[in-house]
Amino acid sequence: MPPAADTTASPRTGARPQTERPSAPAKYLGVLFAVAIAAAAVNLRPVVTSLGPLLDSVRADLGMSSTLAGLLAAVPSLCFALFGFLAPAAARRIGPIAVITAGMGAVTAGVLARSFAGGTAVFLLLTALALAGVAVSNVLLPVVIKRYFPEKVGPMIGLYSMALSAGTALAALVSVPLTSALGGDWRYGLGVWAGLGALALVLWLPVLIAKRERGERAGSAGAPAKLPIARSRTAWAMAGYFGLQATGAYVVMGFLSKIFQDSGIDKGTSGALLAVTMVIGVPVSFVLPNLAARRGDQRLFVVVLASFGIAGYAGLAFAPAGAPWVWAVLVGLSNCAFPLVLTMIGLRARTAGGVAQLSVFAQGVGYLISIPGPILVGWIYQATGRWYGPLGFLALLLVPQMLFGLRAARARHIEDEAVHPAERVEA
Repeated sequence: MPPAADTTASPRTGARPQTERPSAPAKYLGVLFAVAIAAAAVNLRPVVTSLGPLLDSVRADLGMSSTLAGLLAAVPSLCFALFGFLAPAAARRIGPIAVITAGMGAVTAGVLARSFAGGTAVFLLLTALALAGVAVSNVLLPVVIKRYFPEKVGPMIGLYSMALSAGTALAALVSVPLTSALGGDWRYGLGVWAGLGALALVLWLPVLIAKRERGERAGSAGAPAKLPIARSRTAWAMAGYFGLQATGAYVVMGFLSKIFQDSGIDKGTSGALLAVTMVIGVPVSFVLPNLAARRGDQRLFVVVLASFGIAGYAGLAFAPAGAPWVWAVLVGLSNCAFPLVLTMIGLRARTAGGVAQLSVFAQGVGYLISIPGPILVGWIYQATGRWYGPLGFLALLLVPQMLFGLRAARARHIEDEAVHPAERVEA
């Protein structure tokens, strides 16, 4: 075996060390890995956003009650929390790449199979299967970015967030016209999205084979120490910030079109306005993580995004038809707190193991926090018949969201906080 390249400068000559350049196969694998990450991110929301525009057809065909339809609306957050908590344990056994690859398989199988479901129970179970794949990928994609792209966390999180936003907007925009083009059957309109999952699976399989990743339990020396993460104030702040931004995002996806329609705007335009809130996240999701990663803390971005949201909700409450495109853009910019919190998760831990534990904690607890929000907004609207109350509630939520974000955005590492008291004394 040839000796390892010497990377230290010669004391006699003072010559600079020669650094090894990555081989051509390594470069190609890196590009393939980045494309695979983007392809996985595209699949993280169409499971949900492709269903919304077709929900009435699905309910009528399957005989789904209003109660079960409400349960279906709560399934994503429940699955994201439940399976997100299980993702790190699976990653420790077989490696995060293998878990994400399996997740893409679950997305593909669940989306395809539910389009053939003959009853509500089977449809819900297969939707949960697809969402399980989404959940583990949600948690572990920031982990593989931290592990395999440690010097490019900002750009890679930006790519990931941009692809996720693109998938969200694409499914919302084309589900109805695509279904019409395929004969009007909702089963084809939902099942076709399995093609995106299959493409991602095809891309992840060679990455899985090339990396030959082992579970972290295979070698105890390389296994990351399990942090008592509940002791970290930064972790709790991150979970609060994640949960409150998710609340706003799910309310917007579920109710924004209705808000515009109640103000007299037609269905086609209201759908386009909803698409604008999603599409605006595509370029911002690429730029924002890069800018945020360059700063020691991200508090400025937290305040700016919350301010956009307050202005957007105020406009929707008092003059929804006055400047609807402006309100849609402002609300869409506020929802870009999602790529920001993903970036902060990658920055608030020193190691991939720490990112994994922070990611599962912030997303698991955060999605649990987000569950009551859309239900409460719907209840307030039903009780009052107007949108002043729900929109005021959303604007008020931005205040604690901003406070949690200001704490989470400080330049700290959870490894310095999530330690046992005895360890802190010894240090």
